[in-house]
Amino acid sequence: MSRSDLASTTCSVARAIERVGDPWTLMILREMFLGSRRFDDLQRKTGASPHTLSQRLKQLCADEILVTRPYTTSPPRHEYFLTEKGLDLWPVIVMLRSWGEKWLEDGKSPAIGLTHKSCGGAMTPTLVCSTCGEPVGARDSRVHLSERMRLERNEHRGSSH
Repeated sequence: MSRSDLASTTCSVARAIERVGDPWTLMILREMFLGSRRFDDLQRKTGASPHTLSQRLKQLCADEILVTRPYTTSPPRHEYFLTEKGLDLWPVIVMLRSWGEKWLEDGKSPAIGLTHKSCGGAMTPTLVCSTCGEPVGARDSRVHLSERMRLERNEHRGSSH
């Protein structure tokens, strides 16, 4: 399967990866959650080339993950803001942060800390069951494939992609 095929697959994981799985896109999202809004700040803080950053920002806007708002008219300049769709990517970024802190630890204190606004406590994000509230991990869940997904996965068997 090629990357261009991901957008039309049955699997929501593959479709999400096609949209936001690029390293530069994830870095832009990190910076958006850290409060960066302007092109120059995003470029400086991500290290992306102007061309790469421009492409990713246009795609994020086309996907309605970001919106722009003008902050000056002469010259015309825009700030970027997360939409509700974009804000829903917060758990992805936060869990990547947690995984990196656990498995790619460099012996220094965490680069990014999280505080729960409601109680003021330092927080470690945890995935919990929406039914009972218990913490869950890979070993605590069972996956169920739809017939459509099962058929699609079988079609890719033996393909050389």
